[in-house]
Amino acid sequence: MTPTDDAVRQALAQHGREAGALLPVLHAVQDALGHVPEAAVPAIARALNLSRAEVHGVVSYYHFFRRTPPGRHLLQVCRAEACQACGADDLLAHAESALGSGGSVTLEPVYCLGLCASSPALLIDGRPLARVTPQALDELLAGLRSS
Repeated sequence: MTPTDDAVRQALAQHGREAGALLPVLHAVQDALGHVPEAAVPAIARALNLSRAEVHGVVSYYHFFRRTPPGRHLLQVCRAEACQACGADDLLAHAESALGSGGSVTLEPVYCLGLCASSPALLIDGRPLARVTPQALDELLAGLRSS
């Protein structure tokens, strides 16, 4: 049994009988594996009596589901309106430029961290940071690279 098979089996055992089980199952698979692999889609669809297209559509529609494994670190920049008004667009562009493609840091958008009064905000490996400047982001990334 592969790790994907095991994660799907456990997610279905825990959530498969719930009404609207698809989202909880997908979250449980991603929590276990870091992403929802394409190989998980047919088994989930079969178990929940859905088409593979329905399951794939949900995974691809919601921004919080990943279809590939994340890097060693996960950097999520808030894209909500308050953060955008305080420079999140520039911060995101700076992060994209600083990180380039690939590597050990995965960059993702996140929508509202609840730190609106301290914008722009981000999460790094689940830890919130507020009033982040491009310079502070550079220091953070340098620390991640050296760890």
